[in-house]
Amino acid sequence: MRNFISYDESINILNNINISKITTEKLFITNAIGKVIAKDIIANHNSPEFPTSAMDGYAIKFEDIKNEDIKLIAKNPAGSIVESEVITNTCIKTFTGSLMPKGSDTLIPIENVEIVNDKIKIIKAVPFGFAVRNIGENYKKNEILIKKGTVIGFAEIGVLASLNISQIEVVCNPTIAIASTGSEILDLGEVQTNDSQIRSSNHLTLEALFKSNGANIIQMGIVKDDINSITNLLETALLKADIIITTGGVSVGDYDFVQDVIKDKLKAEVLFHGVNIKPGMHLLAAIKDGKIIIALPGFAYSSTVCAILYVLPLIFKFRNSNESLPIVKAVINQDFPKKMDKTIFTACNVEYKEGQYHINFDGKKEGTSAILTNMLESPALLIQKDDSQNIKAGDLVDILLLNNIK
Repeated sequence: MRNFISYDESINILNNINISKITTEKLFITNAIGKVIAKDIIANHNSPEFPTSAMDGYAIKFEDIKNEDIKLIAKNPAGSIVESEVITNTCIKTFTGSLMPKGSDTLIPIENVEIVNDKIKIIKAVPFGFAVRNIGENYKKNEILIKKGTVIGFAEIGVLASLNISQIEVVCNPTIAIASTGSEILDLGEVQTNDSQIRSSNHLTLEALFKSNGANIIQMGIVKDDINSITNLLETALLKADIIITTGGVSVGDYDFVQDVIKDKLKAEVLFHGVNIKPGMHLLAAIKDGKIIIALPGFAYSSTVCAILYVLPLIFKFRNSNESLPIVKAVINQDFPKKMDKTIFTACNVEYKEGQYHINFDGKKEGTSAILTNMLESPALLIQKDDSQNIKAGDLVDILLLNNIK
């Protein structure tokens, strides 16, 4: 019987894998959405570069705020520079986005004044500097605006465009090859010929999970339980992918050949085989020619949970990003005793109310690790570490938010 390592040990082993080279590419900014910025983005100017109006109104000297009649001497539309200067007891009509005229320091909104002939009367005062955007309010020259490792979204696109950056250097996403093993499983469209055959979902569930978290996918489908087929699969995948993921064939059955191929045929360096967790205890991780192989269990719930726990952090590592699994604190609604000395991940429902996450187990099914439907609706995983105690109703617990995983 092999010695199983703890969950924390297994994660530390994967975290310490050295990825020799992070490759990058240059993309037009809107083609880089979802990619990871490879270098810090630093402002090359102040924004705004000059005091600017934040709304439509009248630019004045604040010292004139109580004057009855202030003479209107010019208009200052956005995109132009007014030549006139605000002096005592004068104002210039100024519009949103216009530079504040010389001599002015405060903007009176249009609705705060009455106009009589060519003069304004302030009917509602404002504080000094009102509605004036100061130099560098948005960002200052030489300020780091976007840190490397940031995933590019709409806000980053807007900032990049404001800096007149059209192309951006991003980290190339990892390529993952996925296959499900098992002579009893059928791919989509295959006809069932006996009652023992089941429809495979693992390879497609994992494709969706990895794609939505930034990986390129090579879908290798279903592979039968024989040593030659599995060897050919893994050798082909090693030529094409950075990470190879299989499901099934890692337990202790007579037909669990994946582990034999990895160890005996490929002569891969096994990082661990067997982790003290539920679900997924027979998980295997190995390295061959700088490529990472993760062999997951065959049950749908087990393979999906283990893919979240082990493969997503690898994707983040290859992307050199600041991404991490969304683990938060939540209030549990019932007693939940510790059933075994393992790190256990249990499906639950989560809702956010009154500034706090709350979990319950309403409608969650108990049974084997094949129940993937437990991950529908508003799911999370309750995390119980191997050294944790029995949980009482109202306790704060650690959960992994599944709907926050893209």
